[in-house]
Amino acid sequence: MAAIDFRDRLLAGLGGDWPDPCPLAPHVTKTQQKDGYRLLTLSYEVEPGDRVPALLLIPDGVTAAKKAPGIAIWHQHAGQYHLGKSEPAGLAGNKMHHTGVALAREGYVVLCPDALCFEERQDPTGKLKTHWFERFEFLRQIVDGRCMAWKNILDMRRAVDMLAGLDEVNSERLGCYGHSMGSTHTWLVGPWEPRLRCLVGNCCLPTYKAIHDGHMLHCFPNFVPGIYPHGDTPDIAALIAPRALHLNFGEKDSGSPIGEVRRGVQVIASAYEAIHAEKNFSFYIEDGSGHVLSPEMWRRTRDVFARHLKS
Repeated sequence: MAAIDFRDRLLAGLGGDWPDPCPLAPHVTKTQQKDGYRLLTLSYEVEPGDRVPALLLIPDGVTAAKKAPGIAIWHQHAGQYHLGKSEPAGLAGNKMHHTGVALAREGYVVLCPDALCFEERQDPTGKLKTHWFERFEFLRQIVDGRCMAWKNILDMRRAVDMLAGLDEVNSERLGCYGHSMGSTHTWLVGPWEPRLRCLVGNCCLPTYKAIHDGHMLHCFPNFVPGIYPHGDTPDIAALIAPRALHLNFGEKDSGSPIGEVRRGVQVIASAYEAIHAEKNFSFYIEDGSGHVLSPEMWRRTRDVFARHLKS
């Protein structure tokens, strides 16, 4: 299937066009000085009546007169619904995933929003806890003619709106990073957000074949209704071409069986080669590693961002 036809099928499966954006109406509630950066607590509107809490990290010395590249970070899932933006922003969770802090200290302005169902975006009624609220939201989107991935992409596009509109950010040099579910979010939003110049995903490219063969219960954003007869998850990621995309994997990551990963990255590589953009796609498979962000994975992540956002 031609890429343009698959793109149309994908949009239909997701739920159709996104609405015209409403005003972001950002509101900052707290500013803290940290070691090498300012940490702002804020929120902004993605749809009328739906505000997303986020944390913004601005490196010391970055101003409207001295702009910096901007990176949005999509947090992981891990069944940790109490965690969202706070983990990459360095306030909670595993230090391995304090990636927002690390990138701010590399000189990037970093935005860390909560995904729907996580941290401050759990059930506002308090009736449904943890995975039950996530299940409710997935099914609510389905009966409304959309899916969870549609909502996630909408929210991420508004995060890019927010990042691009900051006085301190060079809007021509934007990127995004995500681990696990955040990696899924990376290759989901990439085809629909041309302002993202460089995208990095860590440890997540579960093909539908692998999901079906292994009876895997992956997080809901992976599932786009009606798309599998026309393509698989690597075909979605391939729509990011020709923009820079780097993917890291652990050889023993059970959530992304390595045989399917190896097949999938070749699908993506072929799409880049077909338009003579092969230099903009790279991947790394770490022998013996699982579902982690290893030092080598992080080194490659930093190098890709530096090459495409700073040079």
